[in-house]
Amino acid sequence: MDGRYEESKVVALVRLLGAIDEGCHDFDALRDAVSETRPPGTRTLRRYLQELAAAGFPWYYERERRCYRFPEGYSLKALRLRPRELLGLMALGRVGAALGGAFVGEVENLLERLVGQGDRQAPAVTVRMAEVELGEAARAVLATLQEGERASRRLRFRYADKRGAISERSVEPYGFIVSLGRVYLVAKDLHRRAIRTFAVDSVAEARLEPNVFVRPADFDLEAYAGSSIAGVMHDGELAEVTVRFAPRVAKAAAQARVVRERRVSHLAGGACEIVYRVASVDELVRWVLGWGEEAEIVAPPAARERAGAIARALAVRYRKKPPVRSARQ
Repeated sequence: MDGRYEESKVVALVRLLGAIDEGCHDFDALRDAVSETRPPGTRTLRRYLQELAAAGFPWYYERERRCYRFPEGYSLKALRLRPRELLGLMALGRVGAALGGAFVGEVENLLERLVGQGDRQAPAVTVRMAEVELGEAARAVLATLQEGERASRRLRFRYADKRGAISERSVEPYGFIVSLGRVYLVAKDLHRRAIRTFAVDSVAEARLEPNVFVRPADFDLEAYAGSSIAGVMHDGELAEVTVRFAPRVAKAAAQARVVRERRVSHLAGGACEIVYRVASVDELVRWVLGWGEEAEIVAPPAARERAGAIARALAVRYRKKPPVRSARQ
């Protein structure tokens, strides 16, 4: 009985790997790819994804395409694994992570060579995700962050925020998001006791710590990214914002799935109201202002006030003459 259960689980993992390798499936589509008749539950699929990551398979969630995939140059298409062979690979990855130190690198090198043979290409030396361009220093940082995420080990690094302030961070890495041409680490900031996103190209001096951790079973990387338009803006608790769109843009607004959770109500005359559930109200306010006078924030009052404040500031700016550019000496 245990053997049959183990076999069926490995079949599910093989199908999951194949679906990730296709690079076009979101979370629900991955469930169907594992089994159309009896798809795994949400918690089960999250556990499967964690097990693959722990075994050294570097999947990540790409925000723009809303799908799970492997980095470019990493393929499994021609790597025909029997169930026991896949189980062995996953066990090897977990053993390497448990041993730590130099063993981690040796096991990862072996897994890279094995997977690199899958499409008869040389193993990837650098990781290239989507259309992201990283400098040499950022690529080295990314490799360290990925190692920490795969091995479930804490990381420490120096981080420069968007204001240029530099701070030391100790985090537990949960995964990666690619958004608007940049790679972001999603991790629990141990000092702030909250999940944060860190732009990889703003990270320096990344290093592994000996401490290991267990990622919460209920953490959903896709849901986390899906509550923000860019995938990386999070202010804390989720909030609902209601926006009314004029008839001339209502259809386009209804089709713009900028966040995962929303409710669309069609009104008389062709207008519509959409309730967005978002992680950053300010991010949504700025996006709504991009629709000009064709969109209006209805609720909550704080979001209306924020939109009004930005609009008044813009009105003052545009009543003035544009600044005169001084000629270069």
